[in-house]
Amino acid sequence: MREAHAHIFQLGRSLTMLDCSGCSSRDEMLSLIRERSSTLRDDEWVLAHSVRPEGWDDPRWPTRMELDGASGYRPVSAWCFDYHSMAASSAALSHAGIHAGSTIDRGIVGVNEQGELTGMLYEHAALVLWSSVPEPSTADRRSLIIAACDHLKQLGFNEVHDLKSQDWLGPLLHDLQSEGITDQRFELFPLIKDLDATLATRSTWESDQLKLAGTKIFTDGALNSRTAWMLEEYCDTPSLGTPMMTAQEIDDAMLLSKSHNLPVAAHAIGDAAVRAVLDSIERTGCRDSGMRIEHLELVHPDDLPRFKALGVIASVQPCHLLPDIEALNTALHDRLDRVLPLRSLIDSGLEPGTELVFGSDVPIVRADHEDSLQAAIHRRRDGMDASDAIGMDQALTREESLTCFGV
Repeated sequence: MREAHAHIFQLGRSLTMLDCSGCSSRDEMLSLIRERSSTLRDDEWVLAHSVRPEGWDDPRWPTRMELDGASGYRPVSAWCFDYHSMAASSAALSHAGIHAGSTIDRGIVGVNEQGELTGMLYEHAALVLWSSVPEPSTADRRSLIIAACDHLKQLGFNEVHDLKSQDWLGPLLHDLQSEGITDQRFELFPLIKDLDATLATRSTWESDQLKLAGTKIFTDGALNSRTAWMLEEYCDTPSLGTPMMTAQEIDDAMLLSKSHNLPVAAHAIGDAAVRAVLDSIERTGCRDSGMRIEHLELVHPDDLPRFKALGVIASVQPCHLLPDIEALNTALHDRLDRVLPLRSLIDSGLEPGTELVFGSDVPIVRADHEDSLQAAIHRRRDGMDASDAIGMDQALTREESLTCFGV
């Protein structure tokens, strides 16, 4: 099978982090942090992922002070499962130089009514803190990549697309392939800001089994953080979300990639973000060049035929529907007909497996392809009543869904 949207290094790192996906409450999360902290040295961080308050009875994140108490006042970074927001302890915020008066471009630093830090960070503010976390050593980095490749291989993936490739990833994967440690095929999509560094070494590592396949941009945030960019305001907050790029910035990325004969893979979750990318592809003359839109969790009906007309690949992660059901019903209950319009994309002319492809976005959610099959076929979590399904008219067959994985 083909995993069309993964983050290999982040997956390897997540396998060593505290997994909060099984937590059903804030208290359970704090208990896990307390338990992990008891095993660490005083200078070690608690790094956690897959926090999903939307699924709790009381969907409130732990406060900075609660994290301080549970961790013994050590640095804590706890990612939301979508990796677009995080909760951080006082020590972590101090380490990153983030305070109540901090302003971060395209990021939000949470403060309470008294003007004190809550510990919540959104979008680029979360990335600022994460960039201050001590990086794994070169040896540890190699071990993490091997662990991630093994994990994906065990799930049946012999081809993996990495959608945020570090400039060192190509050379490292080349070494692993040369040493016979992995026989998987890889396609790499570095962030546009990392393109020059990646191009500088491209000739030393690229092969038929390992290729630079495009670039990556982020045009909006995520649904659970209410930062996905919408055409209409969320039902539960007077906001359209957070555009992460201007129209000019998207155009510049398209044209730069085009100059190197590379397509862009554009993160676009909200329907406004999807439209902005389609508009840019049309405006810059990048049609029929392998451009990809990633996620497209919401698409306006007017934009569905534009994928085929512009030659744009729809790279979808149906598995996101499963953890997003509560957020969809709360924040977008008036437009559920726009959610993951898989059947409509096929009806508009996209060919499953080549123009409509599936991945997971691991480690945002797990890479098991059965999760995407569950979402694409049944449009709800296993065990849910059929009445809880989101958009059954957009359901695919199992055969169609497997074809989207390259089977």
